[in-house]
Amino acid sequence: MNNKLAEKFNLDKKIGIITGAAGLLGYRHADAILGAGGGVVLLDINADALKKEKEYFENLYPNAIIEIFQTDITKRADLEKVRDELLKKYKKIDILINNAANNPKMEAKSENMGAIRFHNLPLEIWNKDIAVGLTGAFLCCQVFGKVMEDNNSGVILNISSDYGVISPDQRIYRKEGLKEEEQTVKPVSYSVTKHGIIGLTKYLATYWAKNGIRVNTLCPASLFNNQPEEFVEKISKLIPMGRMSDPDEYPATILYMISSASSYMTGATVILDGGRTIW
Repeated sequence: MNNKLAEKFNLDKKIGIITGAAGLLGYRHADAILGAGGGVVLLDINADALKKEKEYFENLYPNAIIEIFQTDITKRADLEKVRDELLKKYKKIDILINNAANNPKMEAKSENMGAIRFHNLPLEIWNKDIAVGLTGAFLCCQVFGKVMEDNNSGVILNISSDYGVISPDQRIYRKEGLKEEEQTVKPVSYSVTKHGIIGLTKYLATYWAKNGIRVNTLCPASLFNNQPEEFVEKISKLIPMGRMSDPDEYPATILYMISSASSYMTGATVILDGGRTIW
């Protein structure tokens, strides 16, 4: 790669905010920014997990800017405190990755992932999922995006999912021998949230195009994280490549989308799913 082309991926002196930073993909987003020479601002509601993440990356990148904030992204006041502190220190915000979501997982006990049918999904769960995954992204774009607007420069990457472009295939969650009312169901709130993220991206891409702000969506899919073997086999059959993804397959695409390498990309939806959504 020639130097001129490689330079497009350089994030030197860039400051990037990541929400839901202490999660599985949050680490990959941070690694993409830090590995390209940028600084990261890690937001998560879990303070202990944030401290561990900071220690982890300080060992890998001892001279890098690594800020952590225990933050509830559904509260505008929390976000404004982060914004004000960052502006005092760095005078700017270059990158925002809206990654936070209440993701119902097969490998973990989630209150929104279980034998809950559509007709009896508690309104409380619906509201929580929308609040974190969609309203939180909206508020972050309002608060941090305004800084970018004032500076006429910035990149926003919204994290959706393959379930932002297709509907969950409930068959992969089913288990033989269980009654219908006992079957696990991927909740409607997750799918609606991830579809909404793509709509938010398209709106803001046109709204802020004249201000030098690019807004795109990344749809990661089928991340392997020690799920039950039966589930892995079922979902792998739905993917042309025949396997789930390794979380480490994402940072290169993340870096492309948040760097000047993708300078002519805005309003786009990039799907990394091993081909699942084309079947």
